[in-house]
Amino acid sequence: MNYYSESIQTLIEELSGLPNIGPKSAQRLAFHILNLPEKRVEHLANSILNARKKICFCKECFNLSDHELCQICSDEKRDTSTIMVVEEPSDLAAYEKTRQYKGVYHVLHGAVNPMVGVQPENLKLKELMQRLQREDVSEVIVATNSTVEGEATALWISKFVKQAGIKVTRIASGVPVGGALEFIDEMTLFRALEGRTEL
Repeated sequence: MNYYSESIQTLIEELSGLPNIGPKSAQRLAFHILNLPEKRVEHLANSILNARKKICFCKECFNLSDHELCQICSDEKRDTSTIMVVEEPSDLAAYEKTRQYKGVYHVLHGAVNPMVGVQPENLKLKELMQRLQREDVSEVIVATNSTVEGEATALWISKFVKQAGIKVTRIASGVPVGGALEFIDEMTLFRALEGRTEL
């Protein structure tokens, strides 16, 4: 039996479909939204719709962007000879917060995970290999998460990058096993980057 009106129940169900939002959190968020001034709710709804319509993949690194090239790829001061490969845009953001990495990125949008049907061809790996052929790259830093899937992806990348004759390094184990990069503090990420090892 539903205790709420149909529109409230629909809102709760939509919110509970978001990652890491359970039914109780969705209910709290729904009531918070309903208690906001109408202008704030309109602004929230419009910002979601705007982002959904305007955001695209950067044609170079596949980061999320408002433009054809993201801010990092369009920055002429970045060192394009070093590419850091990350799983998600949130991992890229985590490294950018350290303000220590001056190279460019490549975002895979996931990790190899055959258990749920994610194969190398489902990721932006082919695009990475094409990029290595047309650009003068001296090092690829593999910064996938320290999970089984992240390690499998790192091995796959290292195999093909080595065949291209390019140095491949892996971020150091300052990043805990099983840890997602977006939740790790800047100093740990910086130490992991500094202590990277060749694969």
